[in-house]
Amino acid sequence: MLKHAMSHLLGGRRSREPQRATGTGTVQLPLPPALSASLGCDAVGVPSRYGFRLMSHLPRTGCVFADADRWWWIVPAGSDLDLDWPTQAAYAKGACVPAVRPRLIHQPDNREPYTPPIPLFLMVCQVTGVTPSWAPSGGARAGSVR
Repeated sequence: MLKHAMSHLLGGRRSREPQRATGTGTVQLPLPPALSASLGCDAVGVPSRYGFRLMSHLPRTGCVFADADRWWWIVPAGSDLDLDWPTQAAYAKGACVPAVRPRLIHQPDNREPYTPPIPLFLMVCQVTGVTPSWAPSGGARAGSVR
């Protein structure tokens, strides 16, 4: 057990350093190596003032990163399809986010790094006071980071 904990700690230390994307002013959020991201990764960012409230009300929370301005939830790639995220939320494809030194603040107990996108979408709408709406397929999304 101690050997596993030490390898997890040492392996996690190497992986938690965000990789700066070249020329874009963004960083890619690094998942802990023990987690399986078989569905690809995107991220949904919300202002930090909503972070604790969202985390306490979600039925399941995956990896969450934070910096001074935003909390970022890891969701499966393509979680923006047909969802019209509120303008206060930022959707980042490939989990490349406009953040300064984001750090991992929550890691799930299982091997899946994802927060389910539909409950997250509904909770983000609720805390921001926006009525949930679904965008037509292929339509422009509010708050997307491209």
